[in-house]
Amino acid sequence: MDGYDIIGDIHGREHELCALLDTLGYRDDGGVRRHPNRKALFIGDFIDRNPARGVLDIVRPMVAADTALAVMGNHELNAIAYHHPHPDIDGEYLRPHSNKNRGQHAEFRAEFEPTPAELDDTIGWFRTLPLWLDLGDLRAVHAAWHEPSLAQLRRHTDAGGRLTDEGVIAVHQRGTAGADAVEKTAKGIEFHLPDGVSFRDKDSNERHDVRVKWWLNESRPKWPDIAIGPPAMSRQLPDASLDWPAELGYPPDAPPVFIGHYWWSGKPAPLAPNVACVDYSVGRDGGKLVAYRWSGEAMLTESGFVAIARQ
Repeated sequence: MDGYDIIGDIHGREHELCALLDTLGYRDDGGVRRHPNRKALFIGDFIDRNPARGVLDIVRPMVAADTALAVMGNHELNAIAYHHPHPDIDGEYLRPHSNKNRGQHAEFRAEFEPTPAELDDTIGWFRTLPLWLDLGDLRAVHAAWHEPSLAQLRRHTDAGGRLTDEGVIAVHQRGTAGADAVEKTAKGIEFHLPDGVSFRDKDSNERHDVRVKWWLNESRPKWPDIAIGPPAMSRQLPDASLDWPAELGYPPDAPPVFIGHYWWSGKPAPLAPNVACVDYSVGRDGGKLVAYRWSGEAMLTESGFVAIARQ
């Protein structure tokens, strides 16, 4: 095999996925997309924001036939919790059925809840996805490669990084080490903003915590330099330094790691010589579906990215 094509968050955009797979050279072979000498690696977030059955009908056969690998995104994790009864509170679920959460899952619920057997099968497939992959020379995780969190999650996963039955419940118990670990790896690492500072995220929710560039190898960075978010948010942050936790930073000699999740924009480029995000916001107007064609290199390059604009 010549390498992996790491594909970012799809969020139900079947047309763009087909176009990207065509561009990368994956052809239909008996209902399964295959490449003669490469393998796809999906970074998660197949669902929500758009109907997703068509995407899953492409991805699932590829994973089953071993023409692709996949890790779990936070939207699959959320869907598992949304449909998992709470073990201690009758009539409740691990992810509360609040207006916000019902809205986030609206497209997925509309497609799959009318047919309980299909819903159960789909949630069951989500359960087979690992939270991370370490392939030796290549790593993949949906949001953050954070060694302390991965060590914690190994208590709640099988040898392949898949949540156990106990693990599904454990990582959704607020305030526990397991919940903190899955938040970091699947949803990103956040710092609490200084008093009086907040911002609106892409869904107009007010935020008092900011996702940070966990891969930075710094000692005293400034708030605007570590924050992941729109320019309007960065302009509200104090031009002050803070202590960077020793546990953060991705070692420059570590294998390349690929992430999604962050709704990046602009021209795709590595975030560091060995860190790349392949989520470029195809879930919203003006975004694109992005892949990185990895062929064994330790140092990632702009030329490795392939992008398909949202139609």
